[in-house]
Amino acid sequence: MISAGEFRNGVTFEMDGNVFQIVEFQHVKPGKGAAFVRTKVKNAITGAVLDKTFNPTEKFPTAFIERKEMQYLYNDGSLYYFMDLETYEQLPINESVLSDNFKFVKENEMCKILSYKGNVFGVEPPNFVELVITETEPGFKGDTATGASKPATLETGAVVKVPLFIDEGEKIRIDTRTGEYMERA
Repeated sequence: MISAGEFRNGVTFEMDGNVFQIVEFQHVKPGKGAAFVRTKVKNAITGAVLDKTFNPTEKFPTAFIERKEMQYLYNDGSLYYFMDLETYEQLPINESVLSDNFKFVKENEMCKILSYKGNVFGVEPPNFVELVITETEPGFKGDTATGASKPATLETGAVVKVPLFIDEGEKIRIDTRTGEYMERA
């Protein structure tokens, strides 16, 4: 059990049959009245973010979210297959569980599978991936002063904005959390 007074960023707990993670918290002690904890909590299953206030003495059961490193193998229709490298067991995961940033993951990449009480609710791709550009307009030397960008299609089919000097066939580094071009690889 964890009390609301012990909340910190990243703490997970159960409330009303759901699993929540603390995104932000603030202990408030007004001049008049009792202290309270103002929080921004994220539903770990659905991803919905709520603003909620708690009495610091309220207690909640701690929720343990399992994060398991698995290798992405392939997809077959709406099922995506992941393999545990220790047991070689394959786990099919429905497309609806995958986040938007999964479009940057290519086959044989390592991902974190998030589950609670055996139910998979999310897949975290690696923070940075290196991908080859398959299609973009040709660049010109000296096109760096304006900071302009152009769309580029990656080997996974995702489209990102890249600087004008990047050409087809180049390998670039992408931050999967923001979906932005970082640098040449």
